[in-house]
Amino acid sequence: MTDLAERYGSPSATRRRVVVAVVVVLAGAALAWLGWVILVQGRPLVQSDLVGFEPVDEHAVSATFTVVRRDEDVAASCLLRAVAADHAIVGELDVAVGPGGRATETLERTVRTERAATSVDVVGCTADGQPRRR
Repeated sequence: MTDLAERYGSPSATRRRVVVAVVVVLAGAALAWLGWVILVQGRPLVQSDLVGFEPVDEHAVSATFTVVRRDEDVAASCLLRAVAADHAIVGELDVAVGPGGRATETLERTVRTERAATSVDVVGCTADGQPRRR
């Protein structure tokens, strides 16, 4: 029987080193990307959450919501949306949260509506560098 190395040749040591180097570089790039995602994209500049709401009258609803900013100097814009019983949007309010103040703020705003609202949603907040509402 013929030895396989004699028949097909043996793998070169240089080729093995090149393959290992390429795998190491790709793994390093993947870890760097993962670190960037976790550190930079994992914590948004601003995010919001609804605390509660209460109808004021037939044409207004009061909403209480929390805005959490990564830094006190971040200016944010938050969108509140009032919804009627038939799921129609009956009012919206864009709330500007200026720089300064605390990083976590609880705000209360009144949304004017065209008819009675049964719920309020905080669609989310945006900031410079964060176009997606959170």
